[in-house]
Amino acid sequence: MKNYAVAIDGPSGAGKSTLARAVAQELQFVYVDTGAIYRTVGYRVWQTGTVLKEEAVAEILPGLEIALAYDGQGLQRMQVNGEDVTEKIRLPEVSMYASHVAAMPAVRSFLLEMQRDMARRSSVVMDGRDIGTVVLPDADVKVFLTASAEERAKRRFRELKQRGTPQDYGVLLVEIEERDYNDSHRSAAPMRPAKGAVLLDTTELTFEESRQRLLEIIRERIAL
Repeated sequence: MKNYAVAIDGPSGAGKSTLARAVAQELQFVYVDTGAIYRTVGYRVWQTGTVLKEEAVAEILPGLEIALAYDGQGLQRMQVNGEDVTEKIRLPEVSMYASHVAAMPAVRSFLLEMQRDMARRSSVVMDGRDIGTVVLPDADVKVFLTASAEERAKRRFRELKQRGTPQDYGVLLVEIEERDYNDSHRSAAPMRPAKGAVLLDTTELTFEESRQRLLEIIRERIAL
C-alpha cells in the first residue's frame, strides 16, 4: 500500500500544528510536528546553558536521544534523553532558541533523516518551515498555511492566557515578526512556499472552516 505525504509549511502561530493534527486524525495518517522537534533541541540548548553558536550546539547533538510518542488523543509528545518535555518546549523563552537552532545547518542535518524516515514508514501529515522545500520535496500535497502577524499574535495571546502564563500582546507581536524575519531570511532552508504549494490564509477563517478547506485541498490531490 502506498504511503502518502502531506507537507504543511508556514510561519509561527498560523495554526499548523492544530490543523495538521486534526486532518491527520481524519485521514488516519501519522501526524509529525517538526517544529516540536526543533523546539526540543532548543529547549535542551536553553536548559544546559549552551552558547547559541553552531559549534557549541553541534557538540551536544550526539548526546541527544529524541523520541516521539502519541497519546490517546493523537497528541505528539516529545521526549529527550528519556524526559517528557512536551509542555516545557512551549515556554515563551524556548521559542527564540528554537528559531536560532533551526537556522543551524548542523541541527537541520542531524534531524533531516529522522523526519524522512517517518515519511517512508507511514502516511504522514508533517508540518514545519521547510517540509515541502527540503524535507519532503516530493510530497503528494504541499500547503503553505499562513495568517496575518496580528491575528497570529492574538491567537498566541489567548493560548498563553488559557495556560495560565499570560504575555503582553505587543511583546508577542514583536516576537512573531522577529521570528518571521529570522525564519524567512536564514541561510539554511529559509521559510518560503514550496513549488506547487497551495496558499491557505486562515486570518478570516474559523478553525472548522480552516480544517474543512485543508481537507478539501488534500482530497483534491489524493484520491481518498
